[in-house]
Amino acid sequence: MLRTGIDLGGSKIEIACFGDDDSIVLRERIPTPQGDYLGTVMAVAALVERAEQEVGARGTVGVGIPGAESRLTGLIKNANSTCLIGKPLKRDLQAVLQREVRLANDANCFALSEAVDGAGTGAAVVFGVILGTGVGGGIVVDGKPLGGANAIAGEWGHNPMPGAMPGEHLALACYCGRRDCIELYLSGPGLAADHRRVTGADFQPDEISRRAIDGEPACAASLCRYEARLARSLAQVINILDPDVIVLGGGLSNIDRLYENVPRLWGAQVFSDHVATRLLKHRHGDSSGVRGAAWLWN
Repeated sequence: MLRTGIDLGGSKIEIACFGDDDSIVLRERIPTPQGDYLGTVMAVAALVERAEQEVGARGTVGVGIPGAESRLTGLIKNANSTCLIGKPLKRDLQAVLQREVRLANDANCFALSEAVDGAGTGAAVVFGVILGTGVGGGIVVDGKPLGGANAIAGEWGHNPMPGAMPGEHLALACYCGRRDCIELYLSGPGLAADHRRVTGADFQPDEISRRAIDGEPACAASLCRYEARLARSLAQVINILDPDVIVLGGGLSNIDRLYENVPRLWGAQVFSDHVATRLLKHRHGDSSGVRGAAWLWN
């Protein structure tokens, strides 16, 4: 049976179709219509219809989104793609595609993919983290994604940055209406903004990482601040959830030094004499979003 996954991101929409052996039989990406809700709905529908025509089969559709569906209203909330907020996305997609559509937070899809047969294979509790344009989190317990009573399970990115160092909290305003959210410090734009505030230099995260590896002091200091913040933030997750594995995804997950430095730092904040939680890099890379969306039909 054909299973189709959609990763609906802020900058791109990706589709992947999976055959009976769970192999990808088609994959495509297009830019996300910026700030255009109706255009986004139609773009997703057109991708599905075009893919099914090419494959020659009709199947299930799962969609990962940068937000959540309200349990109360069925409307989208907490989306950093703000044009989705307050919209009946699931209802509209089902109307256009003429079938049931399963919707989940993109971080939950990422976590599900990595828990089923990725970096977290065999772990009872997996916390999946997306460190990209935003900061998301998803929880998988015994192979099942945990949505939560309020559809916000794993949304650590909009907790306040914990354990401030001197001068750290800057009262930064977040789109969610709060201040000093973790996302403002640990996202890609957050790292770039922190470096710019301290140095005046406008570098993207990959440039900061490269220059830090090359020994440039200012970039090395920015990356050290980032690692300390990530360690403190994840320590709070460990104290509450106590996962077996934390899997990192998103663009910043490709900074290899995180996997050594962050676990070395988080122990000071974890309420235990020993931290067995493993911090791992994703196995499926940028395929995890669409894979997890398709696996919503498992």
